[in-house]
Amino acid sequence: MKAVILASGQGSRMGYKLKPMLKVAGRKIIDRTIILLKPYVNEFVFVIRKDCREIEEYLERHWKGLIKYKIVKNPEPERGNGYTLLLASEVVGKDEFILTMGDHIYSKNFVEKAVKLKGLIGDFNPKYIDVSEATKVRVEIGKTGKRVKDIGKKLKTFDCLDTGFFILDNKAFEVARRVAERKKIVELSDVIRELKPEVSEVSGELWIDIDTPDDLKVARKLLVRLSIKSIGDGYISRHLNRKISTKISEYLVDYITPNQATMIAFFVGLLSSLLVFFNLPAAGILYQFSSILDGIDGEIARASLRTSKFGEWVDSILDRYVDFFFLLSVSLYLIKQNMFLTAELIIAMFALFGSIMVSYSTEKFKASYSRSAYECVSSLRYIPGKRDERIFLETLLCILNRPLMLLVLIGVLSNIKVIATFVAITVNRCTLGE
Repeated sequence: MKAVILASGQGSRMGYKLKPMLKVAGRKIIDRTIILLKPYVNEFVFVIRKDCREIEEYLERHWKGLIKYKIVKNPEPERGNGYTLLLASEVVGKDEFILTMGDHIYSKNFVEKAVKLKGLIGDFNPKYIDVSEATKVRVEIGKTGKRVKDIGKKLKTFDCLDTGFFILDNKAFEVARRVAERKKIVELSDVIRELKPEVSEVSGELWIDIDTPDDLKVARKLLVRLSIKSIGDGYISRHLNRKISTKISEYLVDYITPNQATMIAFFVGLLSSLLVFFNLPAAGILYQFSSILDGIDGEIARASLRTSKFGEWVDSILDRYVDFFFLLSVSLYLIKQNMFLTAELIIAMFALFGSIMVSYSTEKFKASYSRSAYECVSSLRYIPGKRDERIFLETLLCILNRPLMLLVLIGVLSNIKVIATFVAITVNRCTLGE
């Protein structure tokens, strides 16, 4: 299937900037479109203004050899996006094709659902869009299902919103050609109104039409907020850490990479370990801050479409080092205070071992079953002792200046967590294909 990207707009409300080249949450809009459609498309067709070299040069520098694409020049962009669509007819052929706008942003979930459908993709339950600014669609239901009855921004009664995403065939070009013979300015809504394509539903997923600088800010905020992991977070992450980390990610997502975010959290965690010897309460607070920062690499990766198995692997390893060095520093702090005897040494060993085993038990499950333990065994989500919860407890005990109690409670909590995880997975073996 081919994908036609209409990118001939003037961008008047954006100061005449090329909207496909604008960066949103760490990615240019044109890159987002390519990355999300690439698994389903064998060739891209970009329709751009005749005098626009920036998009053409960017594609040549960054995507040549990675995707198959053609560029169609539009000598009359002022004639409307319906006319822009018509210009793609010679290179698309008769097969079905995806049509989308060069200034629209979609979530991965939206695209995964939309590519399986046909016709105009409508949102019957919009959650993230200003309805007053959107193109409305009135739907009629006949023997062939839902079809477009009318379309336009000024419709007073409507059934859904036009998401700017279509699965069409060469009939769309025939209609566009007829409309262009009658009218100088051909809007896409004119073509769709006459074509009356099927209406398919993708509701409640993220899609945004970028028209103004405010739209950019809203899109960045939503992409980061929706990048939070659906499962796996502990109680502290869900109710405290994520509320702060997403705010930080919103500011940093356009400036740093996920790997850089990982290293920042790592060095802050190491710094908290060193601070133990000088100010235990301050070390605990900094350790908690490193736990908050530990969430931003994943948020930035998901928001900017830069997730990678290598990044997850590195993050997991560095987290183990941070946890080990902090507990080791607390143990050495006790020795320095002459509070460390044989019993305390055993407690420290259990705390260090248990802290590592909590993560190892779930990571080893993922390596063995290629799935998250929290996805497969839902009861694990409710067993306390995840990393964010342990760090928060350690922070509180550091503030209270109770280092020995910290080691005792972490040793008990982490090992109970490991045992409970072992039991829960063993009980559910039959549901895991064993």
